[in-house]
Amino acid sequence: MSAAGPMLLVVAAAMIEDGRVLVQQRPEGTALAGLWEFPGGKIEPGESPEAALARELDEELGVTVDPAALVPLTFASVPLADRHLVLLLYRLDRWEGVPEPRHASALAWADMATLQRLPMPPADLPFLEVLAPVLIR
Repeated sequence: MSAAGPMLLVVAAAMIEDGRVLVQQRPEGTALAGLWEFPGGKIEPGESPEAALARELDEELGVTVDPAALVPLTFASVPLADRHLVLLLYRLDRWEGVPEPRHASALAWADMATLQRLPMPPADLPFLEVLAPVLIR
């Protein structure tokens, strides 16, 4: 198996409240526009995954997160055309502020049934099985 190019490390949060998880819709003009995903973003050089995710949630949603509150949940490994995506998913049960869609078309609090109906990027789909026991009450 040959290398898929550079590795792209990305972090995402399963922000859970009342048996639902927050998802955001990718805006028009971006790759995978219109699909729903867990909020997060790229890890910058020199950043820990937790620090990167706290920064991204502040930038994308306007919420403040203590990196120590992020609990590693699972990951996905997906080959892309010119690189290889490793997506780390963290569980988050507490934050400060009310999430707002600063870089997304929309936000939604989704239960498991709703999540299973939403169109999502391939890297996010494996997360649904891991989240199912957390979201079913």
